[in-house]
Amino acid sequence: MIRRSLAAALLGLTALAAPADAQNLRIGLREDPDILDPTLSRTYVGRIVYMGVCDKLFDINERLEAVPQLATAYRWEDPQTLIITLRQGVRFHDGEVMDAEAVRYSLDRHLNLQGSFRRSEMGTINAIEVADPQTIRIRLPRPNAAFLAALTDRVGMIMSPKAAEAAGRNFGNRPVCAGPMRFVERVAQERIVLERFPEYWDASRIHFNRVTYLAIPDNNVRLANLQSGAIEFGERMEPDDLRAIQRNRNLRGAAIDSLGWQSIAYNTGNGARANTPFGRDPRVREAFELSLDIRAINQVVYEGIHAPTRQPLPPASSYFLPGFDPPQRDVNRARALLREAGVTGSLPIELTVPNNPDLRQVGEVVQSMAREAGFDVSVRAMEFASSLQAAARGEFDTYLVGWSGRPDPDGNIYAFLHSTGGQNDGKYANPEVDRLLDATRTELDPAKRRELFRQVFDIAFNRDHMRLFMWNPKNVMIHTTRLQGYRPIADGMIRLQDMRLQ
Repeated sequence: MIRRSLAAALLGLTALAAPADAQNLRIGLREDPDILDPTLSRTYVGRIVYMGVCDKLFDINERLEAVPQLATAYRWEDPQTLIITLRQGVRFHDGEVMDAEAVRYSLDRHLNLQGSFRRSEMGTINAIEVADPQTIRIRLPRPNAAFLAALTDRVGMIMSPKAAEAAGRNFGNRPVCAGPMRFVERVAQERIVLERFPEYWDASRIHFNRVTYLAIPDNNVRLANLQSGAIEFGERMEPDDLRAIQRNRNLRGAAIDSLGWQSIAYNTGNGARANTPFGRDPRVREAFELSLDIRAINQVVYEGIHAPTRQPLPPASSYFLPGFDPPQRDVNRARALLREAGVTGSLPIELTVPNNPDLRQVGEVVQSMAREAGFDVSVRAMEFASSLQAAARGEFDTYLVGWSGRPDPDGNIYAFLHSTGGQNDGKYANPEVDRLLDATRTELDPAKRRELFRQVFDIAFNRDHMRLFMWNPKNVMIHTTRLQGYRPIADGMIRLQDMRLQ
């Protein structure tokens, strides 16, 4: 990959440079987050910011196990009734007490607020009951194998009811939760600033007075900021950055297996843009997939660091299914499929990509490869949060988009494949896939559940070609050697607890 000169990259430092402060952590983000509302947000980088602002009922540890955070314990009263005991003495950033009523309010908001992206992650709930101020009871209509795992992410983030009611749909402009830091300001496309919350329930583990998240989409500029000391942490850097810092005694880096995936989403049912040969005919989509060499793209852009795949489950998952490997490139077969589908001439397709240098390069390689099979791919680069909004409106043909991953397979699959899924931007709909996905939630036997996922993949990927999964990425994280206490966990989050700058 061609790297800009350090001198050129340093041009981006003017607004970022600040005196080093052992109590001020600066994190360079790969994109600018979307709205900072746990109910309405979608971005990976937003979840990183939430690690400072919004504690959850449960977090996950290095073994991907659910561990109590705002909760202290849980038990299943029966397969459909979950009892959660809450931590006492917790306050929101506005001084209000975090209790069972606040939990009920937040879960109900996730479930019922118009536009909620959490609804499909939660599944159906019969009732959310306040048993007493420290106990919440959740009644499900049927067993849900994925429900507890959902509470380790945005579904489990608890908001101040007073602040949420006052702000309404503007809550994301100034979120009020119960995390270690409280929101101070946001300058769009530039920075989000948090400050230490003195009344945080676990305050002894927080060692920063201020955390600033800086949106730096250009990886070269992000690396230059790390090298100059303008930021202390850079998330999701490039593989060749690890070589670039080998002789720099002030920086430390690691490539960490992730839970997520990179994919190209297809618009098969979302508005007028789906009414094309590509959107209507799975043979055309299969031809597109056969025109690409996923392994070569990974090698050219990422030095082969990622794990090529054709499924949304990472190799580390116990549900990972052998046999769903990327297809071998076959341009002749791709051309034959296009002829069978009645496509003559070059078929125009627009590929939307987030405006990052490496993803633009992925788009360009896809463009070049697909041209040989008869596709005229135009690459449209957009700011990431804007690209998500455009995809939700159906303003795309194909969309290069990733997902950071969840510990339970449901979090990587259901919302993207189910016809009611909150992140099913292409509006793919297959009643048999819906039935099988619903069954994966109620099936508690891991072996039987795994077989249900296999049936889903056979239909959705081998027959319908509803989406192209490309690789399970590694998260390349680089930070100053002054930073102590960072815990690399496969979800890619940056947890502030126990971190400090020496």
